[in-house]
Amino acid sequence: MPLVSFKTELKPNNKQKILFAKHAGVARHAYNWGLATCFQALEKGEKLLTAIDLHKRLVAEVKSKYEWYYEVSKCSPQQALRNLSTAFKNWWVHKYTKKPRFKKKGHHDSFYLDGSIKISGNRFRLPRIGWVNVHENLPCVTPKNVTISRHADRWFISFKYELDKQNTPKIRERIGVDIGINSLATCSDGTVVKNRKAYRKHKRKLARLQRNLARKQKGSKNRKKAKLKLARQHKKVVQIRKDTIHKLTSWLAKNHREIVIENLNVSGMLKNHRLASAIANCGFYEFRRQLEYKTEWYGSKLIIAHRFYPSSQLCSNCQNRQKISLSKRVYECENCSLKIDRDLNASINLELYPTTDSLSGSKACGESDQLNSKSVKDSVKQEVNIHPMKSGNLTN
Repeated sequence: MPLVSFKTELKPNNKQKILFAKHAGVARHAYNWGLATCFQALEKGEKLLTAIDLHKRLVAEVKSKYEWYYEVSKCSPQQALRNLSTAFKNWWVHKYTKKPRFKKKGHHDSFYLDGSIKISGNRFRLPRIGWVNVHENLPCVTPKNVTISRHADRWFISFKYELDKQNTPKIRERIGVDIGINSLATCSDGTVVKNRKAYRKHKRKLARLQRNLARKQKGSKNRKKAKLKLARQHKKVVQIRKDTIHKLTSWLAKNHREIVIENLNVSGMLKNHRLASAIANCGFYEFRRQLEYKTEWYGSKLIIAHRFYPSSQLCSNCQNRQKISLSKRVYECENCSLKIDRDLNASINLELYPTTDSLSGSKACGESDQLNSKSVKDSVKQEVNIHPMKSGNLTN
């Protein structure tokens, strides 16, 4: 059974908020202390300390000095040191990431808890904290551990549990989805999902809040208030974007047996600095990531077309291939005189995408191993400024 991550907002009282802040503070202190200890060991040429060795030294050298360590659960500093050990291995041993940095108060505050955790209706029972309410009904499971994090002035809890697969009834066997900027998704059945453009709509307000923050004196209470307002606005933008993508991906996975999407080179598209902001605001990576796990939940299949499949250059009626500039939003076929919206034509071609090895070794969910370099260069797809169409109705 697949593991599902569940995250929801907590509704703590003032006493619980103080306990949350203490747990996050202890986790941050333990992490920074362990990071400084590891740097000293590397400077001396000593062996890199493990999470167990760091915790033993923490109990012997640090915990006895600071009484507030005993006011929180022992799981919080333990997990912080485990995270530090993983970060050091990724940097020093495996060379995966950059050098670990010291954590700052109020920036990505979070902590970990395990032990006697219970769920009852719409509340959690957490060790050393007690019963905490949430804003929605919770799944009837018993999580082994939870992670509590803060975004702006709100606290969230997340955990994992096993989910039984739900084979929902399908209304369509196959659908092609062409994603873009103005229209987030154009489907081969004619459904068009508008892009809400959360960042663009709130950009002026974000700039104003940022200027207000820059004018405040550092260390003052007014600066803290201005910083909180800015964080709330950023959180609002993120939630709008996630809400749109979640509704779209849930509708696709629940109601369609096979979903065909493009394998866009998003990192390459972001190099276009004129469109980088608009492309990043769409959440293309998140769209594909959510489809990958939701198709497993609801008994559907995700097919990823080859990155250089010319869906915008092929005629959906006669399969004639012709080049078309990005400024032209209507596809006019020179062979059969078909006139159709560019994005709808691309989505229909994606629905007709073959799942066999008929396209030079292309695979249903993977990359092609053999491609002619000239055809690759000619058929690179960089969809921008998508023409808006009449939006269809979606059901979550």
